[in-house]
Amino acid sequence: MRNQSWSWFVGLLFIVLISASPLRAQQQQPSSTDDLRNEIKALTQTVKEMQKDLQEIKALLQSSRSAAPPQNVVLDLSNRPSQGDATAKLTLVEFSDFQCPFCGRHARDTAPQIDKEYVTTGKLRHVFLDMPLEQIHKFAFKAAEAANCAGEQGKYWEMHDRLFENQNRLEPLSSHAEAVGLNVPKFEECLNSGRQAAAIRQDMAEAQKAGVTGTPTFFLAYTDPKSSKIKTVRRLTGAQPFVAFKAEIDKLLADEPEAPANKQE
Repeated sequence: MRNQSWSWFVGLLFIVLISASPLRAQQQQPSSTDDLRNEIKALTQTVKEMQKDLQEIKALLQSSRSAAPPQNVVLDLSNRPSQGDATAKLTLVEFSDFQCPFCGRHARDTAPQIDKEYVTTGKLRHVFLDMPLEQIHKFAFKAAEAANCAGEQGKYWEMHDRLFENQNRLEPLSSHAEAVGLNVPKFEECLNSGRQAAAIRQDMAEAQKAGVTGTPTFFLAYTDPKSSKIKTVRRLTGAQPFVAFKAEIDKLLADEPEAPANKQE
């Protein structure tokens, strides 16, 4: 069924492209050789962007065909960036990629609502873990390093927001460091040293342990203030709307934890 859906989608997209091209040609007849070159350049860029989106969709469809992931896993959140009260009843763990368009959509549209209703009110702690999809996002790993390097200067979340707001213009990373008010030479020294790479690889190992195959992926867990480890109780996959998060969070806030969250390995 999913293979048929994928074929149907690709076929429909091909028809739209073929149909749209003559129409656009009729509406905008190039008046010179330069205009024709610009038109070809614009069309080429559009095709590249669509190919990128198709890669993302194909990756999601492939991951959805894999075996069902484990639902209750223990994650180690030691020294990872977090927002909110460390003693909040719930912890939301996010595995994300700075170059992933679905992650960007979540960061821009849904995360601010979660922050306003749950994080700033002390009900939820938000922890961010990196899962750069290196095979299709060539800037994602270095962007994750850049965010961690900004964290060395106390501006992780400022860089986090900046990178998601500029997903199509991640390079040069030093320009974003300057924009958020970092000491740029110190930032560049950190980035060039590669010392934050190990932390990102550790995040990726946690993702693999949890059966995460695509981004963004989220886990909800009851917080144990005495430990850096949490046992997940809910999983949400993809850039879901705020109402999907709200339903799960409200249900868990109304319930009592089944047991200390981190006692099972």
